[in-house]
Amino acid sequence: GFPCALTINVPFPSARLASVAHRALSVDKELSALVQRRLSTTTPPTPTTPEEKDETVLRVEYKATTNRMLRVAVNSFMESLALVLEVMEELDVDVLEQQQQQ
Repeated sequence: GFPCALTINVPFPSARLASVAHRALSVDKELSALVQRRLSTTTPPTPTTPEEKDETVLRVEYKATTNRMLRVAVNSFMESLALVLEVMEELDVDVLEQQQQQ
């Protein structure tokens, strides 16, 4: 079985950006059969505004046979996520508009 598990929720400013990240990251499959990963988009746990009822959270669910395999897989995913976020920050219109508003 897969006794080790971890769920990571990554919030995004919009549902479109969460979807872009989901599509960009889901193309890379796990290299090891000892690790399972499932990506999805979802709403924040406690939405307080109408915008927060959109699927603005990227949820990543990991299962692995050992803690070490889980750690290695999550570290690799975090590096990929960092790259996706850097590209969004540099090139995406929504992110640039939000930074200008702040």
